[in-house]
Amino acid sequence: MAETTPTTLNTEQFVQDILSTIDRDREREIIARRFGLFDRKETLEQIGELLGITRERVRQLEKAVISRLKAQAEQAQLPHMESVETAFVAQLKTIGSAARVSDLSAHLTGENSRTDQSRVAFLAALCPQLILIEDTDHYHQSVIIRAVRDEKAVKEAITRIIAAIKKAGEPIDVATVAKEVSIEDAVEARALASLSKDLATLNDQWGLIKWPMVNPKNIRDKIYVILKTNGKHMHFNEIAEAIKDSDFKRKDVTTQAIHNELIKDKRFVLIGRGIYALKEWGYKKGTVADIITEVLREAGEPLHRDEIVKRVLKSRFVKETTILLNLQGKTQFKRVAKATYELAEAE
Repeated sequence: MAETTPTTLNTEQFVQDILSTIDRDREREIIARRFGLFDRKETLEQIGELLGITRERVRQLEKAVISRLKAQAEQAQLPHMESVETAFVAQLKTIGSAARVSDLSAHLTGENSRTDQSRVAFLAALCPQLILIEDTDHYHQSVIIRAVRDEKAVKEAITRIIAAIKKAGEPIDVATVAKEVSIEDAVEARALASLSKDLATLNDQWGLIKWPMVNPKNIRDKIYVILKTNGKHMHFNEIAEAIKDSDFKRKDVTTQAIHNELIKDKRFVLIGRGIYALKEWGYKKGTVADIITEVLREAGEPLHRDEIVKRVLKSRFVKETTILLNLQGKTQFKRVAKATYELAEAE
């Protein structure tokens, strides 16, 4: 068995001892099942059906028991709660005074299993100095320090953070986020942003959850992030290696799959043998001959071959000889002077 760190809490024992203070078996059963303290969480309907009572009655009993346990915790009458609260508060202060339950559990429990997280949420709900924010469509289940911000203030701050990121129109670092919303501590800004389901982060850049740069959902998005981050063209083998070395959640993709997506997605342009760049950088699809044609058409006058090569190489990563062979071997180009060419259609 792996050694535990000094901050690891025996949440199973803590929960068992707290539940033992509840006199009625039915009430213990409701709390254990509603919070998922030993198995998966269950709904009011599921528990009511099991116990032979209505959904509303389950809700009433849950609320009453939790209120009673909170009151006992405030009066220091629940086992372990003082040490639990001290450990929770100390950890939260190091990570911005707010955290997802999953992140807090990762710091304070051994395995950080789903059950560990449920126990942390249950214990946090009883701590007088803490507030448990429930999981919703817009917020992760989270824990905050009551003395720093109440739930309303936290959600207002998150709303400002989202607005600042939307205004930026692209992913921004947490220091910029903090400055935009007038939060002095970047660590606190990061902690607050992490509570929102509307935001995502990658490489410490924050953006909206729908933005591929911070939340790539498929291979094409991951390729885009790699190229965008690299800032220049890459061979598809290099892209494959970069994805394997990345922080993406799923990165077990084959080189062939990556090559296939590069070919199909209009965001990517082949600019050399196996070498791709982003279309948004000004690259256009087409053969070397197509690019020469565009260069000459834009020039509106004959160009020396050296100038043609120079301009083509801005948008194609190919050998100079390939460009010269196209100039000399394609009928659409006409030599009008020594080493000087124009479009044949220019006559």
